Amino acid sequence: MLEIRHLKTLIALRETGSLVEAAELLFLTQSALSHQLKELESRLECELFIRKSRPLRFSEAGKRLLVLADDVIAKVSEAERDVKKLIHGEAGRLFMAIECHSCFNWLMPTIDIFRNQWPAIELDFSGGFTFEPLPALAQGDIDLVITSDPQPIKGVRYVPLFSYEMHIAIANNHALIEKIFLEPQDLADQTIITYPVDRNRLDVFNQFLIPAGVEPLAVRTSELTLMMVQLVASGRGVCALPNWVLDEYAEKQLISVRSAGAKGIWPTLYAAVREEQVSTGYVQDFLKLAKAHCLKNLQGVKPVHDIAEK
Repeated sequence: MLEIRHLKTLIALRETGSLVEAAELLFLTQSALSHQLKELESRLECELFIRKSRPLRFSEAGKRLLVLADDVIAKVSEAERDVKKLIHGEAGRLFMAIECHSCFNWLMPTIDIFRNQWPAIELDFSGGFTFEPLPALAQGDIDLVITSDPQPIKGVRYVPLFSYEMHIAIANNHALIEKIFLEPQDLADQTIITYPVDRNRLDVFNQFLIPAGVEPLAVRTSELTLMMVQLVASGRGVCALPNWVLDEYAEKQLISVRSAGAKGIWPTLYAAVREEQVSTGYVQDFLKLAKAHCLKNLQGVKPVHDIAEK
């Protein structure tokens, strides 16, 4: 008989693409997960996914169960949310700010779903490139900050949403095009195009160039991601953005992308929330929606398995 845990396992396999990472996401050993899957396949008398496929591919039977899993888990989550509303009430406020300026791609669909599920929650945005959202969060002016740069602020909890690789975008005819990956010194004679924020808040500086003692030839800023990509495509410089942002432009062959270093740089994106609000029903639901949407729809991101307090 199918159980909720089986459906959650199938969703975890789809999100991660591997048994090892799915086991970590579900807080199981790989052996326990394999045993659970073998038991389920024996009960159903069919295989649910193609062995040794990378990334993992589901059989037709597995795909059918995934449809069921999406439907059932969504209904379970809806029931849990209704119970929380009954216990804690529906009213509240969720004012947000974004330090990751590429995040509107996935944040707006998440908010649309959230509005339908929590219509009485007051939603709003605060922002701008000169705005300092984390101090405002600690002071109670806003309630949630999307950031990849957690700061040690008393009373603030950082909930990891997902990890992503920082990719460096270069023109298709760039002199560095033959390199499999880029090293800090490769950018010493390059113009780096960034958002207009302090360089210490940018992954390309604080995780790549600054540790290597490398200073780029120049820095040019733009508030728009599309403009940054267009400047790169026309040979005006290079830029570093999350893999899921640059993938769509690379797939259209507008630009080329390279990893930063042989192993790449994998920052984590967090939702920062005040400690007294992190367990609130509607905040928990927003975090679950954001994680689920990103892991399902953003190419190249990876799950993070625990809550980090900074």
